[in-house]
Amino acid sequence: MIAIDREVETALDTARDRHGRTVHDHAAAAARAHRDQAALQAYATYLAPHAGELLAAARRALDTLPPARHTTAWRVLLDDLASSHAEIAKVLDRPAAPGTAAEREQQNAAWPHLAFWADLSYIATDLADQRHQAEVPLTDEEQQMWTDMAKAAQRRGELELIESWYAADGRRITLAHLVEEDISTVIALSCDPDAPGWRVIGHYRNEHEAGRALPPAVPPGVLRPDVSRFNRPEPVPEVSLQELIRDIVEAQAAGDVSETLLAATQQGYSAGPMVRLQELLETASQFAHALETVQGRQIAARLAVLGRQVGFLAREVHEAAEDLGATVAVLPPHRTPRPRIRPRPALDTTPPAAPPLASTPTRHR
Repeated sequence: MIAIDREVETALDTARDRHGRTVHDHAAAAARAHRDQAALQAYATYLAPHAGELLAAARRALDTLPPARHTTAWRVLLDDLASSHAEIAKVLDRPAAPGTAAEREQQNAAWPHLAFWADLSYIATDLADQRHQAEVPLTDEEQQMWTDMAKAAQRRGELELIESWYAADGRRITLAHLVEEDISTVIALSCDPDAPGWRVIGHYRNEHEAGRALPPAVPPGVLRPDVSRFNRPEPVPEVSLQELIRDIVEAQAAGDVSETLLAATQQGYSAGPMVRLQELLETASQFAHALETVQGRQIAARLAVLGRQVGFLAREVHEAAEDLGATVAVLPPHRTPRPRIRPRPALDTTPPAAPPLASTPTRHR
């Protein structure tokens, strides 16, 4: 599906103008029809014979996992995958005549279900392969000793975080390098390392040994559950910031520059780059907050403040643009353009003689 999606996106790009607007509707429709047909064929070849078995294995594995906040959502997801598989199977079992409008309608109706499987079947695959593995616990004395050492190293700035993941029971596990007397040890922490109450749950010679001893990772979550990589909405037309800068450089009247700045701060469907920047910061702030960590919440607050500042700046630019347009001014004529290409000498023109070489003074020994 990744290869199909990349091929179709390339075809759709050729059907759009430089601002992202679809200008060749027939070519775009043909690209999407090819996408639907290719995806259905790929599903029929690689997934249809095994989808039921995959979902059954995922459900069995899910039943063996410890209860956690995400298990109910995973069960619903597996049910939704089964429903989508049933809809795709109907099309495969009773295909319309090739080349007809009915076939195109069938394939188009199957596409959302195909995209759903392409987006989320990795969770079923991961569950089917998931094996609950509990780490060998430390004794209370060992855990307290290693936790005290790790917290002391954290205060010294010598606790280097490596990676983190969530185990099947919902715990966040973080690997870190603990540096003690120039000796580095890989340790595993449970819970948020920046929040009170975290503990060391293991120490290892290297990361490979830690990965084998600790519970495996489960698939991470998503910021917005309704977003699909393979079923994205039509891109909103937009003018690049580089193009707006070029428009200002090429402008001669204040009104032209005013229009360019207004485009940069435009709100709504065709929002300008400054408004998109504010949206970028606000979305990044939502992501950081969704991490549900101390650092994440702090960074989310910083990004939210920056987003508000960009919003304030955009309003100031918008007002300045309106004031600039009201000046009805043009550039003075003494700012005369200069030719970019210097005129070449005529073919029969004698080239200028090279300047004589400076004579080297004679040195007497």
